Amino acid sequence: MEYIEGKPVEVLPTFAEGALNLADSGLGTAIVAVSDQFFAPAERMISAEPPRFYPDRYDDHGKWMDGWESRRKRGNGHDWCVLRLGVTGHIQGFDIDTSFFTGNYPPGAMIEACYLPDADPDENTEWVALTGPVSLGPDQHHLVAAETEGVWTHVRLNILPDGGVARLVVYGKPSSVLAEGAKLNLAARELGARVVAWNDSHYGHPNKILMPAPGVNMGDGWETRRRREPGNDWCLIELAAPCFVDEIEIDTAFFKGNFPDKCSLQAACMPPVSDEALVTQSMFWQELLSPQSMAADSVHRFAPDGEIAGPVTHLRLNLFPDGGVSRIRIHGRVAAK
Repeated sequence: MEYIEGKPVEVLPTFAEGALNLADSGLGTAIVAVSDQFFAPAERMISAEPPRFYPDRYDDHGKWMDGWESRRKRGNGHDWCVLRLGVTGHIQGFDIDTSFFTGNYPPGAMIEACYLPDADPDENTEWVALTGPVSLGPDQHHLVAAETEGVWTHVRLNILPDGGVARLVVYGKPSSVLAEGAKLNLAARELGARVVAWNDSHYGHPNKILMPAPGVNMGDGWETRRRREPGNDWCLIELAAPCFVDEIEIDTAFFKGNFPDKCSLQAACMPPVSDEALVTQSMFWQELLSPQSMAADSVHRFAPDGEIAGPVTHLRLNLFPDGGVSRIRIHGRVAAK
């Protein structure tokens, strides 16, 4: 059994392993059209934060719900919502999450997509079905594979006929091709970099440190609990492509009384292996950056000082002994695969 946002689910399907949420609001996903959002605005459905439930919270329209919720439909048709994805990409599947929607969830849904890189859809847009109609249940995750391949910029979630969805996750991979020699931030989430493992995320998920926009507060970063035993905290990052590292940027924005005392980086060029295998092997990776002193609420820039000569695909970020980091950027040159 695995967990998504604290809720038990079966082992994640293959389409979700290592995938990027192309609909993450932190990547610039936006709601461009919606048929009805009387009870709760559709923007909540693409929040990067786990959905929450407040038993006694109401507003002028009724019960406050953390997601998108339409009014009760009294005629023909169904409700829908159109999203412009933050990252154009290949869609592999979806999580239609009805967390906390118990008597007001949609009994069914289907998802369509289109490719419009320079515009948003209108009444003449031709949509392609990525799923057939799927049954939904109350207060649970629904993991649904995409049935049609392609590159897409927009998706339309159709709920049948009305109701509420807490979160919509669009699992996929960016469609951009990184040219050899290109100088980029290879730890960019929008290019496909991801955090594959970590030892603690008590106050914030480490994937946040790869987001494109600067952090907005202390909650918009990776922060571990206070360490009360020997050792240090860490996370493993898979870069967007093999690269030669030129500069390392680590930002502790908003972390003032809880920044790490020091940090270091280990690195390796790894063949395709399981995430579990990476954790064990990472302890023995070569040092790319020796332990460096950190400061509160600051951008730290370092040149690699290790002895790694070739390209790297993975990093291990070590925090000594614990603390919080807002963002990490790995500026380098794309190497041949």
